[in-house]
Parts: sequence; structure tokens; C-alpha cells
Amino acid sequence: MAWVILIAAGLCEMVGVLMINQLHRSRSWKAYAGMIIGFGLSFWLLAMAMQSLSMGTAYAVWTGIGASGGALLGMLFYDEPRQTLRIICIALILAATIGLKFIG
Repeated sequence: MAWVILIAAGLCEMVGVLMINQLHRSRSWKAYAGMIIGFGLSFWLLAMAMQSLSMGTAYAVWTGIGASGGALLGMLFYDEPRQTLRIICIALILAATIGLKFIG
């Protein structure tokens, strides 16, 4: 169950990052609220997951999900660069995250 909670924490972090990007486009209260809720839930869920998982593994997986997910969403929705090398690096982050799940 801790892994499901940790994945949810990473997804909430992605929401927070998307809302930061939205704030650069329009200073709406919805973007502020989304950012605060996304990051707040993310940290709360991370803390819950760390009750069962080691700090190093939980933090590495959480940041991996947030970083790779944010980069992928940027490519999909904000026309960020889609170079092959960038996609390979994101795949490596995801592979390392999955590897930590199997050894951690």
C-alpha cells in the first residue's frame, strides 16, 4: 500500500508543477489553489509512504515521478522540446524508479 501512496504523491507533485506553469500564463486563483493543493497533498502522501518505506527510496521515487512526469506533460501540453536524447533520459529515470521498487 505504501507504494500506491507514493505513486499518488508523485502524481500530486506533477499537478503542482503543472499549476506553476499555469501561473506563468495567467495569475488565476485556480492555478494558485491547484498548486497549493497539489504540493500539499504530495508532501502529506510522501510522509505517509515514508512510514513504511525508507527515506532514500521514497524520496528518489517521488522526485523521479515528479521530474519525469512533469517533463512528459510539458512535452504533451506545452510544446516543450521532444528530442530523442531527452526522451531516453526520461526513460532512464523511470527505469531507475522501477528498479528501486524491486530492490527497496
